[in-house]
Amino acid sequence: MTIDWNGFTPWSALAGGVLIGVATALYLLGNGRVAGIAGIVAAPLRAVLMGASLAAERVRLLFIGGLLIAPWVWRLFAPLPVARVDVGWPLIVVAGLLVGVGVRMGNGCTSGHGVCGLSRWSLRSLVNVLAFMGAGVATVFVLRHVL
Repeated sequence: MTIDWNGFTPWSALAGGVLIGVATALYLLGNGRVAGIAGIVAAPLRAVLMGASLAAERVRLLFIGGLLIAPWVWRLFAPLPVARVDVGWPLIVVAGLLVGVGVRMGNGCTSGHGVCGLSRWSLRSLVNVLAFMGAGVATVFVLRHVL
């Protein structure tokens, strides 16, 4: 393994980490809930499916809007990184469904457990993070070295 030192950008990574930390802390202080993206996205969808008003989901919808607008704001300061996907749409759909099942089984996602849960010293979040990181490492190993 080699490091692409020309592409190594510690300051933007640090700034991104600080922004994520500040956003999750403000969300927790303002709403009393962790900023787990799966839960934030699921609540308005659940309201729409049940025919409820979205007025109660205003904060969550604003948070989702911020996530969607952030890349456009970033483009004002620097070019977006080039995305390269080496697999076809069927595999992406299957992977997305598996992630969704894992989120439901683990009662949270990487942002809820990895960012918010670990920062609150949650043992349940630590176990979940170790489980999904281990599953990710195992999946990459099998796909790159076994198959």
